[in-house]
Amino acid sequence: MRYRPSPQLRKTALGATALVALVGLNAPAAVGFAERAYHHYKINQPGYKAAYGHWDLLDVPHQFRINAIHAALLHTGKVLLIAGSGNDQRNFNAGKFQSILWDPSDNSFKEINTPKDMFCAGHAQLPDGKLLVAGGTARYEKLGGDVTRAGGAMLIKNEDPDKPRLFRKGTIFRGASGLEYRSLFDVLVPRASKKITKAKGKGNGKGKGKNRAKSTVKVTASEARVYVEATVQGEKGISNTADQYEIAGLKGKDTDNLYGLAAKLGLDKKDFQGLREAYEFDPVAERYIPVASMAEARWYPTLVTLRDGRVLAVSGLDDMGEIIPGKNEIFDPRTRKWSKGPDRYFPTYPALFLTQGGDLFYSGSNAGYGPADKGRVPGIWNLKKNTFTQVPGLTRADQTETSTSVLLPPAQRQRFMLLGGGGVGESHKSTSRTALVDLKANKPRYADGPELPEGTRYLNAVLTPDDTVFTTGGSGDYRGKRASDILKAQFYDPATNSFSPAAAPTVGRDYHTEALLLPDGRIAVFGSNPLFADKDDTQAGVFEQRIEVYTPPYLYGDQSGRPRLSQRVLRLERGGSTELDVADPAGVAKARLMRPSAVTHATDAEQRSIELTVRRKGGGSPSVRIPDDPTLVPTGWYMLFVTNADGTPSHAQWVHVS
Repeated sequence: MRYRPSPQLRKTALGATALVALVGLNAPAAVGFAERAYHHYKINQPGYKAAYGHWDLLDVPHQFRINAIHAALLHTGKVLLIAGSGNDQRNFNAGKFQSILWDPSDNSFKEINTPKDMFCAGHAQLPDGKLLVAGGTARYEKLGGDVTRAGGAMLIKNEDPDKPRLFRKGTIFRGASGLEYRSLFDVLVPRASKKITKAKGKGNGKGKGKNRAKSTVKVTASEARVYVEATVQGEKGISNTADQYEIAGLKGKDTDNLYGLAAKLGLDKKDFQGLREAYEFDPVAERYIPVASMAEARWYPTLVTLRDGRVLAVSGLDDMGEIIPGKNEIFDPRTRKWSKGPDRYFPTYPALFLTQGGDLFYSGSNAGYGPADKGRVPGIWNLKKNTFTQVPGLTRADQTETSTSVLLPPAQRQRFMLLGGGGVGESHKSTSRTALVDLKANKPRYADGPELPEGTRYLNAVLTPDDTVFTTGGSGDYRGKRASDILKAQFYDPATNSFSPAAAPTVGRDYHTEALLLPDGRIAVFGSNPLFADKDDTQAGVFEQRIEVYTPPYLYGDQSGRPRLSQRVLRLERGGSTELDVADPAGVAKARLMRPSAVTHATDAEQRSIELTVRRKGGGSPSVRIPDDPTLVPTGWYMLFVTNADGTPSHAQWVHVS
């Protein structure tokens, strides 16, 4: 049936057309008004929505507007937005750290007590539905001209094998020259190691002198690092030579057993420093629960779920503001403790995905920090053997920073896509390149996919229940410089390997933007942190706190045939089957398990869409079987969507798979 506008809508359209016709007689402002009026009319027509979807700005009460840096969908259906200090040093200095819970079902909000600055942490969904959040910000960066006190890394040595030592923040270290430095954090120095070696000989151990075999004791000093700053400002606090430092307040043997070592301590640029702390967010209790801290402090890390439900933490800037040289660690949700993982270097926020079989795929996407010639080649990482097999074929490989990557639906096909990206650091470069790789091929190799409409950094990509990928936003330059935010959205269809246009968003989104799929099939977009607010890059940018929600075309079709699943929670085992409680059994064409997102910095290692085979016996209700493969379906919570023959999805039913 062809859509026909109502008389009132026809009047609006005619009025807009008449205004456009009067271009020569009216000021440019009138032309702009006419164009906006017609555009508003067009995008609100049912036919347009059914073809391209529609965007709506969410009404967020002022007290709940935050600088969203991280977004995660929880199994309660609520979305956790984490700002921490929100890339605002005033908040950091004031100890103001924020998280907000948003319930899309009734558009309600709740502020969550946030114990540490989780700004630029990592996160992953745990098997029981809690969200692991690890790392964050211990110190903001300072450019060379803003550094007022010399500082750097102090290595504290402990030669006492009998006990460890805790030195509190503010401990004074005094060098041979008399220069003093103050520690900025607490630091625990383990006890020294002691090895006793029994001497070889014929002594019986009872006598004295040459008949007695003697043992030797070897003590090896332990060490720990802490960041220190000079107690005096300016160049007077600079130390250009390596020195040994006594620790103020120690007495007796402690003055010999415990001391500091440092090389140059200067006024050079200081990068962000990471946190060691980690927390679980409990979606039911709606609070953060502390767990064991990591061995390494991490800022800009990636957390990725492994086949057994443990979580690997990779990369980041450490407690000195230096990129971690390949020291990775693993969190066990059963013990809530960390252990050493396989060493391998990656730039910060590397896009790592659990593949079928248990290896990790590094797509090449990353964000922010690391040299241009190290750790940027895509490949397959075998964790057991700690081997890395490069995946060749990626074009414009110098522009993978700030790109985005997804495991294309359905996950069983093991096809990955990399989209857009730019040059390393504050480069003006951006690329419209997309690339595809099939990990089931004999020799996996990237091949170019369809081009994006234009070069795009910080693109957000969201899997949808109809097996397409929705992409939106981004900017053509570093952090939206030169007013380069891209007000476009599109769908990628893996079946046709092509893009199709979607309705354009009204809010520009670049750095610090997140997008995720909601249980009702809509897509929510948060954040954006442009450096500047004008084309000439002269006015400081403002963090975007508005939330925009996109309703895809599949929710504007004939909704009378939309499948309706029961909303009772299911608990299923891998390899098991369940009968679907659906209002119209005959209308179910496909079923998908979709893992909820945990996204930041265009990096989402969590989302995946798993195909479920739909079976029918006679005219009864359809049933689905969960694949018996933990590397394909890691233990945890999923959204179960069913779609009809037109691609219209149900509202998701929450399912726990173990």
